Amino acid sequence: MTSQDELKKQTGYKAIDDYVESGMVVGLGTGSTAYFAVERLGQKLKSGELKDIVAIPTSVRTKEQAESLGIPLVTLDTHSKLDVAIDGADEVDPDLNLVKGGGGALLREKMVEVCADKFIVIVDESKLCDGLGPGFPLPVEITPFCHEHTLRTIAALPSCAGSDAVLRMGSSSSNVPDGDEIAVTDNGNYIVDLHFKNAIKDAPTMASELKNTVGVVDHGLFCDMTTAVIIAGSDGISVKEA
Repeated sequence: MTSQDELKKQTGYKAIDDYVESGMVVGLGTGSTAYFAVERLGQKLKSGELKDIVAIPTSVRTKEQAESLGIPLVTLDTHSKLDVAIDGADEVDPDLNLVKGGGGALLREKMVEVCADKFIVIVDESKLCDGLGPGFPLPVEITPFCHEHTLRTIAALPSCAGSDAVLRMGSSSSNVPDGDEIAVTDNGNYIVDLHFKNAIKDAPTMASELKNTVGVVDHGLFCDMTTAVIIAGSDGISVKEA
């Protein structure tokens, strides 16, 4: 296990150990850091340390991992209120606003995490930034219908001025092109990645403009949702609360 994987494991395990108790409804995130939180939840259920847990996965691959570990799963259709959701992030700014969706699961992640009493974000210190945007492209999930039109519309939004809008190709779980076909999400949609040279000045305004664009399903700005961020760094683990 690389040192970065070890940091991810520490944060994922700490999130379960510190924030999950028996009887809870738990949202399970998607990605390489959230993987370890799911792993830890499976361990503690198997040992009997935790009981009467049900979980809601945010992607097909998290669902498959949870099922393989024997974690009981439900959906928002039967459980619209969660005690806690745990997930990684691609960028975290000083106000604990996030960019998420590098792994392509942003819609399901947001749907689940907005329903949680507590949203715990787990990252290594490389994900911390002074301003969202330049360090990681912002994903926007759009409908396949007339997707080129929607891509142009997004790029022309005042708040997105200066960004480079790129249609995600290959696997939906990576924003690095790895195929010739358009990437398709778990929901059957496409993703546009917005590449910024400068920090996003007003993330809430951009979030609103994107969400109000017809053809946009949702976007990877998670503003005013974070309860706490567990950060793994070279000098150990710290927690920053909203």
